[in-house]
Amino acid sequence: MDNPRILLAAGGTGGHVYPAIAIADALKDENPDTEILFVGTKDHMEWKAVPNAGYDIRNVWISGFHRRFTLKNLVFPVKLITSLVQSLRILKAYNPQVVVSCGGYVAGPIGWVAGKLGIPIVIQEQNSFPGVTNRLLAKFASKIFTAFKEADNFLPANKTTVSGNPTRATLKEADKPSALESFGFTYDKPVLLVMGGSGGAKTINDAMKANIKALHDQAGLQIIWQCGSRYYDTLSTEIDTETMKDLRLTAYLDNMAEAYAAADLVISRAGASSCSELMLTGKPSVLVPSPNVAGDHQTQNAKAMADAGASILLEDDKMKDTVTELVEQLIRDQQNLKRMNQAALKLAKPDAARLIAKEILEIATSKL
Repeated sequence: MDNPRILLAAGGTGGHVYPAIAIADALKDENPDTEILFVGTKDHMEWKAVPNAGYDIRNVWISGFHRRFTLKNLVFPVKLITSLVQSLRILKAYNPQVVVSCGGYVAGPIGWVAGKLGIPIVIQEQNSFPGVTNRLLAKFASKIFTAFKEADNFLPANKTTVSGNPTRATLKEADKPSALESFGFTYDKPVLLVMGGSGGAKTINDAMKANIKALHDQAGLQIIWQCGSRYYDTLSTEIDTETMKDLRLTAYLDNMAEAYAAADLVISRAGASSCSELMLTGKPSVLVPSPNVAGDHQTQNAKAMADAGASILLEDDKMKDTVTELVEQLIRDQQNLKRMNQAALKLAKPDAARLIAKEILEIATSKL
């Protein structure tokens, strides 16, 4: 019998790519003979993250269409036609039983061509307000997995199952002693982890820059600050990292398991994948929703976690003035941190990737 062949399309941000990698890992766990291929774009983070996870990836030349006029929009029709031809070639050569869309622009041409070819499509949607690609592909989908019931309002409800977001099982593999050692930290000071998503977040970086001396020198914290590659060069020259011995400023975190294991408190955007990772690892958090996302879904994500007692919601424009006081209040209150830890763990759906993988393989097997 042929081995199941699954193609996963995901790109642009960690919010799309990491759930796809988690599904791929679960597919391999369920059936080690499963053949897996990713499709992404060379100029986004999947081109590094997917091979690092041990999977092959093919390139499709596509990008977003800007709502306001830019010169880049003049190239978009050429990119779209090229990406459709590339998608057809990839699908004909690989001949998958199932195509899985985890969102991002790259999933659009691959999913559309797969739908026209009659290849079964499975969608995994991370947010309460689905992205435009997954909304467009929904009509082709055999099955749609969502993390929030609210997504049913924008997708065919008869196809949806609320599964939770797939998260990387490897995120729980590190222990605190080895994690602290990997960052050169000690047990005698609390650890604050600050993340702006895979691309960084300007307002979080601005707030941290304004408060870094207070958090490092006065509050006496050990700090891991993932600022994003586009901000790293500027921040590394503006901040005296030589004298701040307990600050680890980094563009990107390859060792997320260690970062979570080391942290006592996390400051993060409230993207669906970040929230799911915080639930899985049980990390108390301060969530700062981005005001620049469709449907304001990050605020909805953050409210759900705050209402459950797992997080504190901090508005983007208030972070600079309040973050030091808020962090100092939270990070040394061990009883409250424990309550937030337990609340986060209760929200977690650690079997999401396995549930999705099982259904994908059922569809694939029926096509063999």
